[in-house]
Amino acid sequence: MFRQKLPYRVRDIFQHTVCIGLVWLLAACSSALSPVKLQIQPYPSANQNHRVRFVVLHYTAGNWQQSLQILTEKSAHPVSSHYLIPESFDDTYPERELKVYQLVDESERAWHAGESQFEDRHNLNDQSIGIELVNTGHCDNANTKTLPLVPSTARPNLCLTPDFDARQMQLLALLLKDILKRYPDISPTRILAHSDISPAKKQDPGARFPWQWLARQGIGAWYDNAQVQHYYQQPVLTGGISQLQQALQLYGYAIRVTGEHDDQSRLYFSAFQRHFVPEQITGLPDDKSIAVLSALLAKYRPAELHKLLQQQQQVQKQQ
Repeated sequence: MFRQKLPYRVRDIFQHTVCIGLVWLLAACSSALSPVKLQIQPYPSANQNHRVRFVVLHYTAGNWQQSLQILTEKSAHPVSSHYLIPESFDDTYPERELKVYQLVDESERAWHAGESQFEDRHNLNDQSIGIELVNTGHCDNANTKTLPLVPSTARPNLCLTPDFDARQMQLLALLLKDILKRYPDISPTRILAHSDISPAKKQDPGARFPWQWLARQGIGAWYDNAQVQHYYQQPVLTGGISQLQQALQLYGYAIRVTGEHDDQSRLYFSAFQRHFVPEQITGLPDDKSIAVLSALLAKYRPAELHKLLQQQQQVQKQQ
């Protein structure tokens, strides 16, 4: 028995009817299914790290009211930070007890670091938590017009910074300990001054900031006195300015290795001294500063220091 071909019109009607039937069948099946719910199952990948790698400390250069206004209101040059900590005896602060104020969520990007660099990271706003401390410290640029024979780098800016409030520092230590629990990538050498990451533009939180006290609370980097004394008596970084620039670079500073103690070199040595040798901020690589740098590398970058000293020995053998 052969199959007779249907006329085209009859065949089209037949196919259309079959399709409609299938659509109704699928609709009936889908109505019988339970509603789909969005379920997200965590399955952590090993290929990730924390966004936050640094903490950058600042002073506000103003009282509480001025600082809060600058950090929270819109302006032509907007600036913000994740946290703001007031100080005692500020007539513009309205509360009886000091509190830590969170201005930007830690998951968001605050605008506090600007053009900056430390280690191999640039523009640290993307990778840091910024903490502003209310303090009226400020720096005035050196006026070299009255001293035309003195180069600008020979005359440092005039910086006036009041002592930091003890209760403010206690709040800062508590806040930092809480942050460090949540961000394991923030190593001691990554708790920084604004001047560490942008020395050409910033000098805060200044030479009076108590880095050594903070280190005694288990926060941030500081040297061991015995190691400094050892390296002061038996210097190891004796390869000249190029090697000292390399040593600062190994610690994390964005100094360029030029082999000359040029303007950028003075800026970075000043930033290092402001953090670790605040009693003598000259921008010059003096014996104490070199011993402190050696001790810090021995404590926090021992492999890098060993490699640098090996390079020095190879150069000396070739000579």
